[in-house]
Amino acid sequence: MLMQGKKGLIVGLANDKSIAYGIAQALHKQGAQMAFTYLNEALQKRVEPIAASFDNSPVYKLDVSDEADMEAIAAKVAADFGEIDFLVHSVAFAPKEALTEGFMKTSKSAFQIAMDVSVYSLIDLTNRLESVLAPGASIITLSYLGGPKYIPNYNVMGVAKAALESTVRYMAVELGASKGQRVNAISAGPIKTLAASGIGDFKQILNWNESNAPLRKNVTIEEVGNSAMYLLSDLSSGVSGEVHYVDAGYNIMGMAAVEKNGEGKSVFVWDANK
Repeated sequence: MLMQGKKGLIVGLANDKSIAYGIAQALHKQGAQMAFTYLNEALQKRVEPIAASFDNSPVYKLDVSDEADMEAIAAKVAADFGEIDFLVHSVAFAPKEALTEGFMKTSKSAFQIAMDVSVYSLIDLTNRLESVLAPGASIITLSYLGGPKYIPNYNVMGVAKAALESTVRYMAVELGASKGQRVNAISAGPIKTLAASGIGDFKQILNWNESNAPLRKNVTIEEVGNSAMYLLSDLSSGVSGEVHYVDAGYNIMGMAAVEKNGEGKSVFVWDANK
């Protein structure tokens, strides 16, 4: 199995519908040992049964905005695993008003919160885990097309994802040169998750992506999980600093998808599916 003997930490799993869960499934199938984190008591009740289903994996409280939690995480990981071979960063947040009002109404505090939780936490967490991240370890984070491109209602999270993707590149250079560690991002297509529930008109985004992606579908957490497993395994030993799209090809499109109708005329797939 591809991940046999490898150990790692998955940060940000919320429930069995989340992308992090799809990643955990794929890693478990390939023999990985994992630990999970939860944000608060409400999520603890969801995460602990999931961890138990993955060979009773360890579970730690971790709020990336809480100094005590961050200071303690390396010792907890070391106690259970010694060293770890991979880190999954699945953490993002912006205040609700920053996603429901216009982008130009973004407050300074909302901007700072989005950047701190969604971007800086990757740098901070990696530094905190420096003593337990093995040489050659692989780190991945989760991005979205709303970083490099405009997506309606994504607002400040788009700016945060753009910063996150740039962070991946800078981290890849420094950690690759000094420790042989790899850093990559996965940019998944829209998926119905707890995080996505805060984005306005998300159902329309799902329908649009399905109509216009080259594969004419939306991706699943299992498909994203398989790609993540590849990036965390030795199969991708020559890959670092990349943003890997798992979106049924939607990111390559320059305009809406077109097909021929019964009369042989070109029509937008979106219109044909209405």
